[in-house]
Amino acid sequence: MASHPYDGRFFYMQAEKVDIKSFPLPALTERFEERGLPKYRAKQVFSWLAGRAGRFEEMTNLPNQLRRTLDEEFFITKPALAERQVSAEDGTEKYLWELRDGSSIESVVMRYRHGNTVCISSQVGCGMGCAFCASTIGGIVRNLSASEMLDQALYSEEVFGEKFSNIVLMGIGEPLDNFDNVLDFLSIVTAPGGRGVGMRHISLSTCGLTERIDKLGEYKLQLTLSVSLHAPDDETRSRLMPTGKSTGVDSLLDACKRYFSTTGRRVSLEYALIGDVNDSKRHADLLVDKIHDMGCHLNLILLNATPQCDFKASPPQSVKKFTEILKRRGIGHTVRRSLGGDIDASCGQLRHQLLLKTRGQR
Repeated sequence: MASHPYDGRFFYMQAEKVDIKSFPLPALTERFEERGLPKYRAKQVFSWLAGRAGRFEEMTNLPNQLRRTLDEEFFITKPALAERQVSAEDGTEKYLWELRDGSSIESVVMRYRHGNTVCISSQVGCGMGCAFCASTIGGIVRNLSASEMLDQALYSEEVFGEKFSNIVLMGIGEPLDNFDNVLDFLSIVTAPGGRGVGMRHISLSTCGLTERIDKLGEYKLQLTLSVSLHAPDDETRSRLMPTGKSTGVDSLLDACKRYFSTTGRRVSLEYALIGDVNDSKRHADLLVDKIHDMGCHLNLILLNATPQCDFKASPPQSVKKFTEILKRRGIGHTVRRSLGGDIDASCGQLRHQLLLKTRGQR
């Protein structure tokens, strides 16, 4: 006799429960259909998860037996808020989250005129080694699951008390180094019936993994790709970003051109102005020579100096001279205002302080 669809025996029992929130809707639907469950049940569960349901028993439009069955096979992720910092200057908030395995990650919520933006992490730690970033201290620990990325958006919004309109994958970690999980996250967070965030309201920042940029381009997603350039020449960029030693500036910019050609989406080049490192007239002129025909957008960043590195932000007079060269030579650009200067808003700072405290207790 066939098992009833809601019979707990119908689901395969596994030694370990499965992370249900990491399933994009098509994959979750397929899994339900394999067990004889109608598609609409997957949509119901998916919607509950996007609404921050932390337990299956909260899903009141599901039969009791199905809720018990789901609880036997799956678990629902939910991070614990370990620390919250609020900027008195501009209202920026930073959260330190503790995950199921005890790892810690950071998220930042920023207020803008066009809406609130949540900046999320994609990895625990980072293996890219950028010299001006605290995220890389201690190296890479592991990739985040799609659910752990989604949770940062969901629960940052809950703590902040206001909805966000934009998501930026620019926190701890290199998103393209966690390629498959990031794609699943994008599928989940943009899906109708879930959060339904428009892909054009999402930015993904990479330090420049050229092969992964090409691979991402094949999906023709309508997100904004932000590439951390930070220098127009190989020598300076290699000093700031070890990944630059294997990928030259010209090769990286060629990958950006291919991405634009494939997707129709112009690339945003990120350039942190660092005093006496990459902010000279020579750097500005060379930068213009490299990007003048790319159709990209140049985003200048005023570096948030951190105690973990020796670099300092460019002084105002250097920023002015640099931008005057860009204007004179017709390069469209913006200067991103620095937020959260009175809190540990730079990537990795809060997690690094926690690691220091933990080591000090041992």
